[in-house]
Amino acid sequence: MNLSNNTVLITGGASGIGLSLASHFVQSDSTVIICGRDKHKLEEAKVKHPQITTYVCDVANSGERISMFEWMSHEFPKLNILVNNAGIQRRGLQLAQEQSWETLREEIAINLEAPIHLSMLFIPQLATQENPAIVNVTSVLAFVPLAIAPIYSATKAALHSFTLSLRQQLIDSPIAVIEIIPPAVNTDLGGKGLHTAGVDANEFTSAIVNQLESGQIEASYGLATECRQASREQLDLIFKRMNQGR
Repeated sequence: MNLSNNTVLITGGASGIGLSLASHFVQSDSTVIICGRDKHKLEEAKVKHPQITTYVCDVANSGERISMFEWMSHEFPKLNILVNNAGIQRRGLQLAQEQSWETLREEIAINLEAPIHLSMLFIPQLATQENPAIVNVTSVLAFVPLAIAPIYSATKAALHSFTLSLRQQLIDSPIAVIEIIPPAVNTDLGGKGLHTAGVDANEFTSAIVNQLESGQIEASYGLATECRQASREQLDLIFKRMNQGR
């Protein structure tokens, strides 16, 4: 993937991995649009990177996804890269105990429903552009689930599966389908302070950008690379280590 001279939409782009990716695209002279549901965070991102265009959208809501697609089609008809990055992580869920289904459903809607729907909406437009791509951000937890984050882990596993299927379906089209697979990254995903032991976001995205520019369709880092390449036996051992402290 060439990062230069693109028009890029990044969901969940106001902070963390999304904002770090946005900065790399901006530095490569691409037009970047970020969306998120927190207007204040979007405004803060705009202060850091004045070239970025922001759009308030709750991707959990299908109507807002459609409205954003229609706005993008009118305002940025040359859009050629969609980055499905938005995600939320709820930790400590005990599924044997009573839970709010709406809370669980929101995590599914943002992490899985939104990237599937947005991909379907934008495919016709992307197919008419030069160097088009759909980039899905999954997780190491797509390969080794974290039991205290069961919905998040399941949605990322499903998004990985969807990405493989979408890549095969679009094999004869000009659209590249790319997967970014982060390990634990020091962001506020799931809440402040939960990922401080994770890799620095800029260190992660710099490594990922190098892989993307070299043409890789699966870009990963650290433990995510280990898990992506592991055997089932190795994954079982990593699962026990992650979830049982062994």
